[in-house]
Amino acid sequence: MPETEAPVQSQTEPPAPWEYSLSIPNDPRAVTVSRRTLRLILTVHGLIGLVDTAELLAAELVSNAVRHTKGPADLRVRWEAGVLRIGAWDADPEPPPPSRPLELVTDAEGGRGLALVRACADLWGWQPLARHGTRGKYVWCELLTA
Repeated sequence: MPETEAPVQSQTEPPAPWEYSLSIPNDPRAVTVSRRTLRLILTVHGLIGLVDTAELLAAELVSNAVRHTKGPADLRVRWEAGVLRIGAWDADPEPPPPSRPLELVTDAEGGRGLALVRACADLWGWQPLARHGTRGKYVWCELLTA
């Protein structure tokens, strides 16, 4: 019986979109787990050039979700058409505090998270979103590769 080869993706054909979701307990160690999981996902998909910035952004979003809420959280990573979207859902339906430019943030212990997201991401935002039967919000950012 002859071997059949797997179809080879054309060099001109864009990579297929993909999405991963990671459920996160309300535990500070979830930030490290999220960063390492994201690094693995991006490495496997050949997006190693985005890893450092993506890890920083994911850590800030997940850290906010874990630090400022009492319920569970989710990390979602999606790739489509040259755009990497990283988002964190948390159980607090209140909008995130307004982001200030990074150079205006003076508190070393807090308040830098969304300023870093604003400074490093190409686009960011938030929206109300219910998950797991709980009202909450989804804070996301995007990195463009094209």
